[in-house]
Amino acid sequence: MTTFVDRVQVHLQAGRGGNGCVSIRREKFKPLAGPDGGAGGHGGDIVLLADPQVTTLLDYHRRPHRTAENGGYGAGDYRAGTNGEELVLSVPVGTVVKNAAGETLIDMTEPGTRFVAAKGGIGGLGNNALASSKRKAPGFALLGTEGWAGTLTLELKTIADVAFVGYPSAGKSSLIAAMSAAKPKIADYPFTTLHPNLGVVQAGEIRYTVADVPGLIEGASEGKGLGLDFLRHVERCSALLHVLDCATLEPGRDPLSDLEIIRKELGSYPVPEGQVPLLDRPQLVALNKIDVPEARELADFVRPEIEALGYRVFEISTVSHEGLRELSFALAGLVEEERQRRIVEEPEQPRIVLQPRVGREAAYRVKTEGGTYGTLYRILGEKPERWVAQTDFTNDEAVGYLADRLQKLGIEDGLVKAGATAGSTVVIGPGSGVVFDWEPTVTSAAEVQMGARGSDLRVDPNTRRTNKERRTEYHELMDAKAEARAELERERKAGMWNEEK
Repeated sequence: MTTFVDRVQVHLQAGRGGNGCVSIRREKFKPLAGPDGGAGGHGGDIVLLADPQVTTLLDYHRRPHRTAENGGYGAGDYRAGTNGEELVLSVPVGTVVKNAAGETLIDMTEPGTRFVAAKGGIGGLGNNALASSKRKAPGFALLGTEGWAGTLTLELKTIADVAFVGYPSAGKSSLIAAMSAAKPKIADYPFTTLHPNLGVVQAGEIRYTVADVPGLIEGASEGKGLGLDFLRHVERCSALLHVLDCATLEPGRDPLSDLEIIRKELGSYPVPEGQVPLLDRPQLVALNKIDVPEARELADFVRPEIEALGYRVFEISTVSHEGLRELSFALAGLVEEERQRRIVEEPEQPRIVLQPRVGREAAYRVKTEGGTYGTLYRILGEKPERWVAQTDFTNDEAVGYLADRLQKLGIEDGLVKAGATAGSTVVIGPGSGVVFDWEPTVTSAAEVQMGARGSDLRVDPNTRRTNKERRTEYHELMDAKAEARAELERERKAGMWNEEK
């Protein structure tokens, strides 16, 4: 039965915005008193909250699909729809949130950190908000937009000051139980610990957390055993404690060979950019199980060789608690030194200064795409895409309102600059989007220059005839008919043919 999960994919669906309402206010002796349709409510967001009381992602492993509440629909008498309730998902402190492409969105290392993982949809305006001096009684309302939907990866990296590393059954869990109030599962067979255990140690006035990393064997950094799944929990630790088993009965094993193999695996594990490599962090060595006479003799024998490698060595027993006090104070010293170093080296967080935007970003962009059926012009941008999503295309008045909004945004000028002509295929939004044939709006205020830069359709040949060309063709046809009648009259006068009576 699974009790600990440190990596899971969650499928999120934020709430959909409610539709606006189309309503007309009715009063005594005044049945059409004006629009009074209310706006729809906004969809609920999905928020991730770093909670110190949560220690595992097991709940999301069992229920990976999470959906927020939709916004309510607007109603008459100016009644707005209710906003969808925010869905708060508590995750352990130290959770890293990644998108589908594997990019890190946020590292939730501080308790209380909030991250909006899925933004709810926007509620549509009612016809009351759409009324104007030119449109006194709109017969349409805007639709609510869909909330964000997608998949995120939650990856837990245990936050501890000291990591206990070593071979299976070296006594790491027993050491945590002896030094803290933690009660991990302890047994005399390999891979008893299937997930990192955390404990809090008090050494004088210094309090720090410890964690064991289970399943480290030769080849762990390459995926053997369980080590690859849990080595990432060492990334955040300030110091390492090598727990070596001096009472092992396995052939070919001894404290020196175990230490060499664990060092090799730690050195082979790639840490994220900007972090100190695992082997470059402060390290101590604990020779465990010296309560066994043979183990004490072996510890006394290998201690000088380990100290020659530059390590401080402590002989301990988790059964008799011998040497644990000295070890706990030594670890506390390493932790305190690291904390002081971070205070000095870490730069001061910059002050956040809010300033108005100097310039306005482009509200849209026109992208030209070639295809089997000719050139296609795609319009991308937050505003036009949202406006299309809010339009009820079964309502002609709503479609006309969309056309007015797009024209005011300058879409037609952008299409002309991109080389679009009347009848060109235009798509709004990514993917299939909304497809239509563009017919430009020409007003008396300005002349629309139809054509790409460097060309003029008034000079270049065009398959679409202009009014001048139609008049010229008509005049030529009339002249040809008049010439034909005159020719017949000349032939008749010359006696070439007589009219039958």
